[in-house]
Amino acid sequence: NIEIILTETETLRFFDLPTVMVSVESEEAEKVTQRNKNYEVLCRNRLGNDLYVERMMQTFNGAPKNKDVQCDKIIMEDKGIMSTAWDLYDSYNAMELVSLSVKQSVVESSSKANVLPKDQDQRLPGSTTEKNSETSSLMDIENVILAKIHEDEEDHSDAILKSDKFHQDLFFMERVLMENIFQPKLAAYRQLPVLKEPEPEEPEDVLESAKHEEVEEESKKEEEEEIHAEESTIPANLERLWSFSCDLTKGLNVSSLAWNKTNPDLLAVGYGHFGFKEQKRGLACCWSIKNPMWPERIYQSPYGVTAVDFSIGAPNLLAVGYHNGTIAIYNVRSNSNVPVLDSSESPQKHLGPVWQLQWIEQDRGTTGDDKREILVSISADGRISKWVIRKGLDCYDLMRLKRTTAASNKKRGEKEKKDEALISRQAPGMCFAFHPKGPVYKVTWNPFCHDVFLSCSADWGVIIWQQENVKPSLSFYPTTSVVYDVAWSPKSSYIFAAANENRVEIWDLHISTLDPLIVNTANPGIKFTTILFAKQTDCLLVGDSDGQVSVYELRNMPTVLETGQGDIMDTLLGSKSNQSA
Repeated sequence: NIEIILTETETLRFFDLPTVMVSVESEEAEKVTQRNKNYEVLCRNRLGNDLYVERMMQTFNGAPKNKDVQCDKIIMEDKGIMSTAWDLYDSYNAMELVSLSVKQSVVESSSKANVLPKDQDQRLPGSTTEKNSETSSLMDIENVILAKIHEDEEDHSDAILKSDKFHQDLFFMERVLMENIFQPKLAAYRQLPVLKEPEPEEPEDVLESAKHEEVEEESKKEEEEEIHAEESTIPANLERLWSFSCDLTKGLNVSSLAWNKTNPDLLAVGYGHFGFKEQKRGLACCWSIKNPMWPERIYQSPYGVTAVDFSIGAPNLLAVGYHNGTIAIYNVRSNSNVPVLDSSESPQKHLGPVWQLQWIEQDRGTTGDDKREILVSISADGRISKWVIRKGLDCYDLMRLKRTTAASNKKRGEKEKKDEALISRQAPGMCFAFHPKGPVYKVTWNPFCHDVFLSCSADWGVIIWQQENVKPSLSFYPTTSVVYDVAWSPKSSYIFAAANENRVEIWDLHISTLDPLIVNTANPGIKFTTILFAKQTDCLLVGDSDGQVSVYELRNMPTVLETGQGDIMDTLLGSKSNQSA
């Protein structure tokens, strides 16, 4: 027998705070009341009594004691995780599943414990370890489930980042940001008024601003009149809006420019050097006016690009000519960088640099309704060829250029006969010729006068020719630099632009045939190589040797006459033919 005796231990008081309040009904109430009265009498008699003396005493404070404990350094770690709505939902469901499985296991174990015989009751203490093991296994299962959920989320995020819809949304967002950044420049390019964001006003200022609206409108009108008066006094000039350039085009030479025939905002730019010893990597880019900071399409090549042109019937096809004589056709609608057609395997490919490409529509039937498109190219190997798209690129030579010399002992009439143009006037590929003083870099027809064309060459000159006259009608030698490119204005028959090594010139023949109207010089070490007028706006695109295509706005230009432009050119060329400026 075991006897258990319970005894009370000694009471230990750690803190005793006696009360300062006593109930009136208690036994000690009268004593406490009498004691308080005696204290009040004592305090009254204390004032002015010599028996009471005030003294001060100093008490010792307990000496503080410092105690240090040595322990291991506490390592702290920052950990963050981003949780989403579906992550919380899945985790919550996983916890519910774990709790249900734990409850089921507990119920099963309890039911088994009730069925156990009496002689097996001694094993019951070990059931806690079994439950602990079951709980730990369930926790492991939960961790595996959560890890799998996170892996699925990571795979899902990769799919989102690589999806076409996400890339399309980023593309549109980039367009929106670019238009916000370049809004004043784009408005000036499209000849639209530049809108300024209104400053936020407080409610009290709204009434005051409403009162002064009329005064402000009148002042604005006066300012606009003053601005117009000032602009009328400012001469014509070029204002730089922006430049198409990025890291890929840095240091490359702009060799050719071409607008898309359907989309006026899409520009093809070819990058490549003309000299054989200056060859670097080549590049062809499709730039959009809506994003001047990065091209829409990029086609890289180990050879320099010398010519580009968009198709007329299929505006998504871009023809690119290379310095090694290869011609490639790309589909700009696709994101692929591989050409759909190229002449690298063709036995009739050009053996020299392709100086120019041009798509031309030809009538296939007698009615003229059925048209097919051919690609005409000219190369340094002296061949003018046409390329027809069938199963591949089929090449046919239209003309072969041969250099001929006239003997000095022949008659004058025979010599003049030999000096006629080597290229037929009906040839569709007039893009390169030979001049007695140097190579001709560009030949372009006047868009209003169909028998007038313009040429520039390495002999520093720009010459205006008439189709029926073998002698130049007007000659311009303003500088001693090579003229690389010329272009007629699409809005006037007597305005053209010329790009030489050091500057860009805008000529207005109706005002002067001696001096250019506008001159814009290049930065030191930079050469202007190509120019191109915008089709629907008063802007000029200029390419240089540093890989930049700058957009300039033609400001304060003289008013263009809407009618009689052909008559003006006939008058200028008829009265001033055979004269040199």
